[in-house]
Amino acid sequence: MKKLTILFALLLSLSFLAEAQLNINHFIRVGRTRISIGNYTGAIEYFNIVIEFKPYLAEAYLYRGTAKHSLEDYRGAIADYDKAIEIKPYYPRAYNNRGMAYHNLRLFERAIEDYDRALEFDASDESIYNNRGIAKLALKDMEGAVEDYNRALEVNPKSTHALMNRSNAKIVSGDIKGAIKDLNEVIIIRPHYAAAYLNRGLARFELEDYASALRDYDQSIKFDPKNALAFNNRGIVKHKLEDYESAIMDYDMAVQLNPEMASAYFNRAMAREILNRPGFEEDYRIAAQLNPQFDLDARRLDAEKLAYQQHQQKNQQKQQNQNSQASQQNNTVTPTAQAAPPPKQEELSAEEKAQKLEEERKKELEEEKRRRRMRMDLVVEDTRDIPQEEEMDVDDGRIQNKNIVIDLQPMFFISAFEKNSVDYDRFQYYNILIDELNALNNYDPLLSITNKPVTTYQSVFENFILFFNEKIAIQGNAHNYLNRGIFYSLTGNYNQAFADLDKAIELDEKTTIAYYTRANTRYKLKEQVELLAGTSSPAALTLREGKINDNSNIKPSTIEYQDILDDYAVTLFLDPNFFFGYYNRAFIKLRLGEYRSAVEDLNRAIDLEPEFAEAYFNRGLTKIFLDDIEGGALDLSRAGELGIHGAYNIIVRYCN
Repeated sequence: MKKLTILFALLLSLSFLAEAQLNINHFIRVGRTRISIGNYTGAIEYFNIVIEFKPYLAEAYLYRGTAKHSLEDYRGAIADYDKAIEIKPYYPRAYNNRGMAYHNLRLFERAIEDYDRALEFDASDESIYNNRGIAKLALKDMEGAVEDYNRALEVNPKSTHALMNRSNAKIVSGDIKGAIKDLNEVIIIRPHYAAAYLNRGLARFELEDYASALRDYDQSIKFDPKNALAFNNRGIVKHKLEDYESAIMDYDMAVQLNPEMASAYFNRAMAREILNRPGFEEDYRIAAQLNPQFDLDARRLDAEKLAYQQHQQKNQQKQQNQNSQASQQNNTVTPTAQAAPPPKQEELSAEEKAQKLEEERKKELEEEKRRRRMRMDLVVEDTRDIPQEEEMDVDDGRIQNKNIVIDLQPMFFISAFEKNSVDYDRFQYYNILIDELNALNNYDPLLSITNKPVTTYQSVFENFILFFNEKIAIQGNAHNYLNRGIFYSLTGNYNQAFADLDKAIELDEKTTIAYYTRANTRYKLKEQVELLAGTSSPAALTLREGKINDNSNIKPSTIEYQDILDDYAVTLFLDPNFFFGYYNRAFIKLRLGEYRSAVEDLNRAIDLEPEFAEAYFNRGLTKIFLDDIEGGALDLSRAGELGIHGAYNIIVRYCN
């Protein structure tokens, strides 16, 4: 089924549709422009239109995949690249882009396969060699990576990307001087390239040429004053030169620019501790919280545990050796021989006791020194292993970077709007049952199904109650009672709503919408009771930072929701194609913890309405909860494509 908004298109003339098809290049241009300015979700909307009219156009899938790729929806991007390649099998750009998406999913071998295919069709594209070199570098194939960067430089001898990448490979392989030579060339070509100075500073730091490294970091910060890595690394050089005051200032800037940089907190903690400054304990704590590898107490406990285990093993081995020797001696002793009495343990003198205490104190001091040495491992931040392409400094459209609260999409219920009113914020779906009700109402009130808040329409709903009071006084049929019951439910008068809906069912037991509305009203009443009792909980499967959890500690029993489930069952018995019934029943099942059964209902809803964005969203969330990350990511990608942009945020935080 199509959405209600599609009905407007049916009113357009064939000549307009022909004109729209002729202007398809306009939609492509606008979509590409939106990609270039960072409005990726807006670009997807335009390419959806192109695909609707020209589903055989490979470029539309390529560009939509590019927009998803930029939103870090790599699986969704791969699906679009697959389609582009299916339509146009000799499309090198599609292979290259798909290879990059596989790379971002750490599927490096598959990425290299795609780069190989891309080069079969276009052997003169330096970017493909660069990308393949990066994938080989990730697989620790240094020689292969350098070879690809060399090939890129054959195509374009002034390719700063190839030179930067080759320098990274050389640093990783230990050829520091060779890396510096490449970085010198980059700086000659691009004298204001901050990343080149940053990497050269890193290389010179590894050669312990601190003065030169310091100059490079100064230059890097001059050309990119918002680079936290440069401040952190410059602080380390100053730290090595024992200029702790200045080092702390650089660490402060690094933390200010990137509050989640664990190494900056760790390095600052060491500098503060050396100067006996307050706050170093808190810095160590924050660093450990951000990155467990900086948890000194855990490292100390692990070291002590290992030492204890080694000590126990030595003791066991020693005991086994002693038992073996004793066994051999017992075998040679005559029956009349007697074992020698154990030697009498002599009491230590005062001098010996003092000497023992001094030895123990020295051991404690050595342990403290060892712990301090362990702390003195300064952490240099770099991105040498997998260099990244430069990104545009834009935020518009990058929904995946916004820290939003993610719950299930809410249930759908029947609402209404005044005739001829337009609400562009509400995403409406078409359904034949609602259309039939509207026809009987002569389209006033205009009923619709929504899952958006309707509090601003309360006065309108109250007026419709008065309207149906008059109609029931004239003709008390099931249709009028159903309508008034709907509006009583919308205004929160649940008892009156139940009375009217029960009456509608009594007069016509096949009134499908009456059962559906009664189920929704039962749920609303239950929510209100729980809210007043202080026991309400948000929708199940709420995602929080770093984990996914089932929100309620104590799940409600099926018995508590049986009446609601029964009404949905009757709704779907009367109309097996009413996809909202499956969606709402799945929502209740998720709250009850019946996750796999809920997925089955969502499957059915999507089969009936292939563009049911909310169903894709909730199914994706549920699949992630059930550890089907791949399936969940693809469902969320589809939800994002259909307009629920918050889905990209979940993909980045929980699927990549």
